[in-house]
Amino acid sequence: MNNEYDEGRLNLPFVGICTFGKYPYVQDWSNINADVAILGAPFDSGSQFRSGARMGPRSIREASTLFSFGHDGAYDHEDDITYLPSETTKIVDLGDADIIHTDTIKSHENIKYGVQKILQAKAIPIILGGDHSVNIPCIDAFENEDEFHLIQIDAHLDFVDERHGVRYGHGNPMRRASEKKYVTGMTQIGIRNVSSTAKDGYTDARARGSSIFSVRQFRNLGLKKILESVPKNKRYYISIDIDAFDPSIAPGTGTPSHGGFYYYDILELLDAIIQRGEVIGMDLVEVAPDYDLTFSTSTLAAQLLMNAIGRILHYKIK
Repeated sequence: MNNEYDEGRLNLPFVGICTFGKYPYVQDWSNINADVAILGAPFDSGSQFRSGARMGPRSIREASTLFSFGHDGAYDHEDDITYLPSETTKIVDLGDADIIHTDTIKSHENIKYGVQKILQAKAIPIILGGDHSVNIPCIDAFENEDEFHLIQIDAHLDFVDERHGVRYGHGNPMRRASEKKYVTGMTQIGIRNVSSTAKDGYTDARARGSSIFSVRQFRNLGLKKILESVPKNKRYYISIDIDAFDPSIAPGTGTPSHGGFYYYDILELLDAIIQRGEVIGMDLVEVAPDYDLTFSTSTLAAQLLMNAIGRILHYKIK
């Protein structure tokens, strides 16, 4: 007997055009009609070690087709919730910001422009990096928006002010964000081991209102205690560096750091944050797929984003 799932194309993950989650591609950035818009930022000239994150957006999109559900949404039996139901899910993929090789300033301007177009359309920007420097234009794009709290999930503090004249590399984004009047504070989670930021950077971060937690501190304190550093019922921007995860599950990144998080650590954190306030934007950066022949890093990134978006839309509608 035929049922509703037998109508039309089966549209398996390896079939068709590769947009994020196989959601519609919108080429005209002046005509964005969605709750969530995906934008790629394939820039990695801000990297201090291994490059390759420029291939991150393409790889994450390919991995995301695994979760392009042929049925109506994604049912989570633990939550007893169907996330991303077709009747209420309005997600589009805008493709990528144009990247000008070797030109950080122009490339960042193009990323900022894309994020601004999403905000003008009253959609939530989800940015696929690229190295972590792409967070700088993402935060810049909110210059005419209301204030928000920044949540960083990362192995590195990324609070370098300037080093050899470099102010817009992947070690600088949180310092640049702290300079914005509309960024009211930061919670920086997962920071560990030998860091690219010297001790004075940590001192400066705390002086500017940052709460900093390592992975061990996160686990010792527990999720409830960590959430106390995140002001309740506020607007949040979330920046996730894939090296926050342990290299055993996310080797495909330029600066891997052992002792990292596992999947449910961060899924449960994101679920709690999303229910605590309003997520107004997110970036996921530093996926460098060529360092991971198993493709699991890209799959992890896509799975995490799909689950985060599903929860953002679910609790927003609820």
